[in-house]
Amino acid sequence: MEKNLRKVLERAIKKLGVADAVIEIEIPREEKFGDFATPVAMGLSKVLRKPPRKIAEDIVNAIEEKDEFERIDIAGPGFINFTFSREFLGFQLKTLLKEKERFVRKDLGKGRRIQIEFVSANPTGPLHLGHGRGAAVGAALSNLLEAGGYAVEREYYVNDAGRQVKLLGLSVFAKYQQLLGLEYPFPEGGYRGDYIEGIARQIIDKCVSKYSEMSFREAEDFFTDFSYREMLREIENDLKDFGIVFDTWQSERELYAKNDVDKAIDDLRHRRHLYEKDGALWFKATAFGDDKDRVIVKSDGEFTYFASDIAYHRKKVEKGFSEIIDIWGADHHGYISRLKAVIQALGYPREHLKVLLVQMVTLLRGGKPVQMSKRAGEFVTLREVMEEVGSDTTKFIFLTRRPDSHLEFDLEVAKEQSAENPVFYVQYANARISSIFVHAREKGMDTTGFEGANLSLLSIPEELRIIKKLLTYPMTFEGAVLSREPHRITFYLQELAGLFHPYYNKYKVVTDDAELSKARLALCEAIRIVLKDGLHILGLSAPERM
Repeated sequence: MEKNLRKVLERAIKKLGVADAVIEIEIPREEKFGDFATPVAMGLSKVLRKPPRKIAEDIVNAIEEKDEFERIDIAGPGFINFTFSREFLGFQLKTLLKEKERFVRKDLGKGRRIQIEFVSANPTGPLHLGHGRGAAVGAALSNLLEAGGYAVEREYYVNDAGRQVKLLGLSVFAKYQQLLGLEYPFPEGGYRGDYIEGIARQIIDKCVSKYSEMSFREAEDFFTDFSYREMLREIENDLKDFGIVFDTWQSERELYAKNDVDKAIDDLRHRRHLYEKDGALWFKATAFGDDKDRVIVKSDGEFTYFASDIAYHRKKVEKGFSEIIDIWGADHHGYISRLKAVIQALGYPREHLKVLLVQMVTLLRGGKPVQMSKRAGEFVTLREVMEEVGSDTTKFIFLTRRPDSHLEFDLEVAKEQSAENPVFYVQYANARISSIFVHAREKGMDTTGFEGANLSLLSIPEELRIIKKLLTYPMTFEGAVLSREPHRITFYLQELAGLFHPYYNKYKVVTDDAELSKARLALCEAIRIVLKDGLHILGLSAPERM
């Protein structure tokens, strides 16, 4: 509907002598104001030197396709409100049923390549809920952009170098010694939780007491490598069970091994964006909008974490992506300006890098905070929540809010089979429609095609609201793609399910009237098409039974 209305308005405005108008179309909050509204007349006031309301009248008078609308009203200072005719709605619904995916989606990317890096949790412990929320957002955004015509690469950046990984190895080494009955102090700030003991026991099973008489310095390489690789394997398994698979895994160690860090520094030095001060090497970040310059090599010759970040992002842009998207925890907010500065220093627009921040999750049980996990020590793991409420429910709840807003996750609500559980409410709509079709076939009805369905029989207010909602899905989809906001799909599915369930409870789809039944089955099939598309984008299943 939005696409059609835009063409109608473009033709009408051209008649007024304006060839290139910016046309905003929105959905009114109240049904009485129509299906769509546009403030375009107010934007043309300076160009045409007329009052907006007079321009609105001229636009309405210039519209030739008035039979597509039941009503066109001018409101306030110059808003134009449009209510579509039932005939037009029926025609569009038939088009949706015929074209399916081609109707609900739009090729906005035209094959342009985008890389999305998400999760990238340090391999020093299990994934927690914050990681899980970032995973759900990253996967849904990847699916959304692919559906919108982009070629998407999903990447996980493995922080396998530096102090944290070494501390993991030392924590496991200390636990290994203790399990062998030897006295060994646990490192200050070391990683705790049952998973550390689990890794230590694996080493004992594998090597027994081979390292019992060694110092950590002597055994460091083995313990660090074994421990982080075991954690990385567990992270990968958790993500697979969460329905998320990455195309590439980029190792931080590899950046050093392949001299990517040195190359990046040489590149910035050649561009004259580095300088030496107090024996350290600095990046001129303030020249590109950052609040201060940044050290990349310390006075003792040690690289900072920022050095590998520079190399990593240089490697990203050199791959030729039209856009690179990083999804980080909200605590990394301060890193955005320095990395955008790096992108600009390397000769690319700052906008080439987009960073999405994901807030942490508060886990509740019946409204009360959940105690910490024994397994992880300091937090409840993603695995524990998945096992209790399921991966579909977990993902959907993660996507019910903007990622940069705080989220409360109540386990008891997540397990309810009611309207209070948002994912159950949406998936149950699809399951109910499947059961309707089973019932129709049992009654001997043909449910294979709806070309001949008389959709004019869909005339009650509830049916018209559902049709209009279905026909706004392409607009919602396009807005979600352009804004890089998959949660818009979540909101839409909840609203669609909120229209369907009361309709299902109030009216029979399969009735004694064969023609009416056929029309209502066609409506249910259209709902199912849109539900499945939205659920696929969110990375969720569309169950036929629940």
